Amino acid sequence: MTESARDTPGLVLRTREGRPFRFDPGALCLELLPTGGLGRYAAYEVLHEPADLVRWAGESRLPAGLALSVSAGELELGRELRAALWRLTGSRVEGREPAPEDLEVVNAVAAAPPLVARIGADGRRAWAPGATGTALLSTVARDAVDLFTGPFAERVRVCEAHNCALLFVDTSRPGRRRWCAMERCGNRHKVRAHRARRTATETAEEDT
Repeated sequence: MTESARDTPGLVLRTREGRPFRFDPGALCLELLPTGGLGRYAAYEVLHEPADLVRWAGESRLPAGLALSVSAGELELGRELRAALWRLTGSRVEGREPAPEDLEVVNAVAAAPPLVARIGADGRRAWAPGATGTALLSTVARDAVDLFTGPFAERVRVCEAHNCALLFVDTSRPGRRRWCAMERCGNRHKVRAHRARRTATETAEEDT
């Protein structure tokens, strides 16, 4: 579902038809959601084994160079965190109170030590050795804490396309983002609007 792309923010996702498009959800924690989930999101599941979580970390907005070790138990924890984030984000979008059990999951995962960055001998940013899946997920959960308690908490949104459930945080200055990606749902909306205007014009001309 995803392809590595570090030159610009976000993930490269693929539709069910196989067409690629770039999706920037605006936050690390929201980048975990397109990897699958429960219910209708199960069709998009990509976290089948520990190596898949390692692959996702390499495709995410985390800086490159992370040497990660993930266990089967940490993979399961990742799925549990993802499910809680789906529900918490949905609650935020719909203006509902978050479920205490979901907050408990995020807070418990965030309580573990996160990934540690350091300055390498060459003066460049690097990751401390010994990075684990637990540290990765703690970093993701802490990002969720920052998002839901920070200045952009009220800008968490779902794509306005009727058949798209992708969630994002609008970090743009005007705060008017409507679509998961202009090259996908945004362009579809433009095409439909153009067709509707053309049809209305043709109908008006026929009636005159």
